[in-house]
Amino acid sequence: MEAYRQRTGNKLTYELLAEQTGIALTTLQSLAARPGYNTRLSTIEKLCIALQCSPSDLLEMSTDSKGLKNEAR
Repeated sequence: MEAYRQRTGNKLTYELLAEQTGIALTTLQSLAARPGYNTRLSTIEKLCIALQCSPSDLLEMSTDSKGLKNEAR
């Protein structure tokens, strides 16, 4: 949201973003506060449209393999 403000000059709050996107305020707060929060692609799409950005601006690939269980047994 800070990048959006810098790019557009408009301050955006979670409440306003919730209104614009139809995404629940609690979902937006979880996305911001919980690094491992699992969300739907439709939520990412709504955020990208509202923030005028691409998914790569919102998502970060983690190299931490915790939680990834691809071990052969």
